[in-house]
This record gives sequence, C-alpha cells and structure tokens, in this order.
Amino acid sequence: ISIGTVTALAPSPWLQRGALALMLAPAMVSTLLGYGLPVFAVIHAIFLAYTFVMSSMATREFWQAVASNEQLRQQEIELRHAQKLESVGRLAAGLAHEINTPVQFISDSCTFLADGLGELEAGIAGYRELVENIATGRVETDLALGHADQVEATHDLAYLRENLPAAAERAMVGLARVAEIVRATREFSRNATTKSPENLNAALESTLVICHHETGAVADVVTDLGTIPLVNCHGGELNQVFLNIIVNAAHAIGEVNQTGRERGTIAIRTWAPEDGWVKVSISDTGAGIPDEIIDKVFDPFFTTKPVGQGSGQGLAIARSIVVGKHGGKLEVQSKPGLGTTFTIALPA
Repeated sequence: ISIGTVTALAPSPWLQRGALALMLAPAMVSTLLGYGLPVFAVIHAIFLAYTFVMSSMATREFWQAVASNEQLRQQEIELRHAQKLESVGRLAAGLAHEINTPVQFISDSCTFLADGLGELEAGIAGYRELVENIATGRVETDLALGHADQVEATHDLAYLRENLPAAAERAMVGLARVAEIVRATREFSRNATTKSPENLNAALESTLVICHHETGAVADVVTDLGTIPLVNCHGGELNQVFLNIIVNAAHAIGEVNQTGRERGTIAIRTWAPEDGWVKVSISDTGAGIPDEIIDKVFDPFFTTKPVGQGSGQGLAIARSIVVGKHGGKLEVQSKPGLGTTFTIALPA
C-alpha cells in the first residue's frame, strides 16, 4: 500500500483530538462558570494539552514508520528487478546459443531446399524436353529410358527425392524450437502487478527452456509433473524463484563435475497432496550443503560461491516471494555428498 493510500485510510488525528476536546470541554466550562472546583479545570486543561502533544509525537512517529516501510518495500522491489535482470543477463549468452543452434540448421536446410528445388526444376525441364523429342520422333521410344536415366543422374533426382522431405522437416523442427524459446522468454519476462491463476507445470517448462544452456552442460533434467490445480499467484515472480533454484542446482552439480564425477541429475516434481497446498520440489546431485550453514542459505548476501560469482540474493529473494508475497513455504533438505532438495509449497 502506498503512503497516499495509507494517508487516505488512516483516521485523522485532528478528528481524534476534536472528539477528546468535545468530551472535556463541558467539564472545563462548567468549572470556569463556578459550578465546579477550579483545580478540575486545570487538570482537564493539562490532560488535554498533554494528549495533544503526545498524539502529535505519536502521529509523527507513525508516518515516519510508514515512510520507512514504503522505502524498504521499494528497495525490495528494485532488488528483485535487479536480480531478475542479472539472471537474464547471465543467461543471455546461453539464450543466444540456444537460438543460434536451430537457426543454423534451419539455414542449412533452407539452402539445401533452394538448391534442390533448382535441380528439380532442371530435371522437370529435362523430362519435358525428352517427352517433346519422343513426340516429334527425334528420340526413338526404345532409347527414351536411357535418356530418362541420364536426366536422373545429371540432376541427382533420386538423392533429392530421398532427402528433400527430411530437410523440410528439420527446418520445421528448428522453427518450432525457436518459437518455443521465444515463448518461454516472453513468459519468463512478464511482470504482472496482480495475481492470476497460473499453471506451475507450464511455468517450470518455460523456465527449463530459458536455463537449458546452464543445466544441459552438466546435468540431465528429469521431470515428474503431476496433475495440479491452477495457483493464484504472480507467475513472473515464481518463474524467478524456479530459475534461481534450478541454476543453483546446475552450479552445485558443475562444482562436483570439476572433480571428475559423471553428469549429475536435476529432478523436478510437482504434486497436490490434497492438504490445501500445491508443491514443487527441485533436487540435485551436487555436493550438498554442510549442516553448519544450511540455516543461513536464505539469509541476504549469504553465498558459498567465490567472490564475484554470486550476490547471495537469489535464495533470499526466492523466500521473500514464496513466503512473504504468496503465503507459502520454502524448505531445504540436504545431505553432504549426496545433494540438496528445495521444496516450494503454495496455497492451492
């Protein structure tokens, strides 16, 4: 709520003071007119003055607190946006690579299609010429088959018949992949100001497309997306939560892989246990989190990564979004040497 809204809704301090003055005024006036002891008028006046002074101080402190809370809220929003921009910037090179790969074989396939269509056109012209020669008697019928074979060989028509459909199919697959990446990027980057019913399974799939360059290099991603209801939430912000945790999982596996172990696994599961919650678990086969620091992983600026490789804000922001903004739960379980599991629970 903005300061302006709070100001509009908060009770007027002057209205409170006026009501108090109206309650005390009859006793004070009657005392001054001789219907009571003067000392009571003095006491009432002192009490009224004291109340006015203290209420002014309390009002000032109240609005100072409101201003401070508003400033903190704005700083948190700016921090979330900055962290999201940092994530997108970090993944920009990966997204460029993800798009460039299908674009490359789309280009190669289209080049082959263009060349092949040129050869097909020349082959059709050769057949038309052969038919005209047969019709006019310039080529005898018993020699027509040999001429046809020559046209086939000259323009490699058998090879084109075999490979042109495959090239067209590869181009279509590449276009579908680019469309998927663009759709996922659009879904990830949207920033709705109000909650709306969202499909968390679709959100996870979009996020996996965005961070495929991070995960694909070190791990196999295994998904078990169950049947879950739509969740009323800020979809864009939950995408940021999923991204932070999945990328952290990839980095944890990558650190282990440097020691010579095989590719790791990131397992993502969704389910609705019929207790009023929708749950998402993201597990990795990284090195795990030591027991002595596991309680600190959600603290702002806490990170186990080397200097310059992590701001320590990802999990803190994730918890703020899940717990503070959605009334959910974010829990972590880890076994050193075996891996880590983050579980997100959101009201159904």
